[in-house]
Amino acid sequence: MQAEIVPDSERVPDSQYGGLVGRLPPTLRGLALLARFDRPIGWWLLFWPGAWGIALAGAAVARWDLILWFLLGSIAMRGAGCVFNDIVDRDLDAQVARTRARPIPSGLVSIRLAWVWLVALCLVGLVVLLQLTPFAAVVALASLAPVAAYPFMKRITWWPQAWLGLVFSWALLVGWSDIAGQLSAPMWLLYAGSIAWVIGYDTIYALQDREDDAMIGVRSSALRMGRHVKGGVATFYGVALAFWAGAFWLMRPDPLVIATLLPIALHLGWQVVTLRPDDGAGALARFRSNRFAGLLMFLACMVVGTSL
Repeated sequence: MQAEIVPDSERVPDSQYGGLVGRLPPTLRGLALLARFDRPIGWWLLFWPGAWGIALAGAAVARWDLILWFLLGSIAMRGAGCVFNDIVDRDLDAQVARTRARPIPSGLVSIRLAWVWLVALCLVGLVVLLQLTPFAAVVALASLAPVAAYPFMKRITWWPQAWLGLVFSWALLVGWSDIAGQLSAPMWLLYAGSIAWVIGYDTIYALQDREDDAMIGVRSSALRMGRHVKGGVATFYGVALAFWAGAFWLMRPDPLVIATLLPIALHLGWQVVTLRPDDGAGALARFRSNRFAGLLMFLACMVVGTSL
């Protein structure tokens, strides 16, 4: 087995480092870590909104192939986004305990190789793009500007999580537009709810970095909310559920469709009730649990979408 890049004491806490990634040669391992292949939670969170859009539009079964293409695209484009983010943030990452062992600040991957890797991942995204209808492809390409701007948001606003919500929910617009051929009201409500959901879970994630972020001047919603962070997360989750209920109601004005949101409402409620802002490990566990929340929402969208 190859030697580890960093000792256990300096490894990024949310890395699932074992398995294949841990056995790769150093350079390949560095590229895998740069694209966060050791942390699959990120691509699941990017993937689920796209799957919701397909499901609520009524094509969860008929277009299962498109859902798989979205999963591949989520892995590639989340990786590309992480590479670009680490290129931009390499100086900041070197100052934060949780991120100083990342491949670029640690010197494992050069800036030039990182740019080559970014292009390669984008080419995989291009293959996925070619599977879309022309209209959906245009919607997908429109995401490039907000994606490129995201790494700079933490330097200029206390709410970079809101911008992340715009970016991480964009696949929903693409999935819906590919099936429906238009951008309609239920989609926008579903999208708005997804943005609120992202703000909530990424605020939980940002709790791990509050001390380091405050020290180096990086802004986040977790710092902005201060001692009210628990109530803030609850508020954003509540807003998400309200928007999702509105989207479902527009699709089918029946109280039963609102009941499909009960499982995810209970799960998000559990996150809030059990959240301890000063417990970094606990916050990370609740952040990761949103992979399951995404599945619950997908099932709700599929029930509503296929019942029309």
